Amino acid sequence: MTPRRAEPRDVPAMAGIVNGWIDATPWMERDLPPKDIEALIGTGLPQREMWVIGDPAQAYISIEAEIAHIWGFYCAQPGQGMGKRLLDRAKEDRDFLSLNTHVPNVAAQRFYAREGSVPAGEVPPGPVSSVADTPQRVPTGIPELRMEWQR
Repeated sequence: MTPRRAEPRDVPAMAGIVNGWIDATPWMERDLPPKDIEALIGTGLPQREMWVIGDPAQAYISIEAEIAHIWGFYCAQPGQGMGKRLLDRAKEDRDFLSLNTHVPNVAAQRFYAREGSVPAGEVPPGPVSSVADTPQRVPTGIPELRMEWQR
């Protein structure tokens, strides 16, 4: 499957992937209701570089192009190669990418390391989004690890 630019019709499936991950991850606390996550993705769509795989979307990546930072990167079924294809697409025409991952998410950290990212330090839990105010967010308090990739 080839990555394609996300479209408005992909937003519900993208939110479903995130909400499914939150619900299936024992250590992850929900900091926003499911509908708010969908609204944030919809708000971010015209402001970010977003790629999906599948129709309906089975995986997606959301990049703030100006700072080369990945804000969202989720796969409905990890281990199928979709994440690698999305990350390879994100690396095209770039020499640098950063992202934050939750410290307990060791599987994601192993994936990012295999793909050439290195830890750049632990950071306090950050904003859920740079595209919208989220006053209703209940911070999880889960520390995050910043990882960086350079060509």
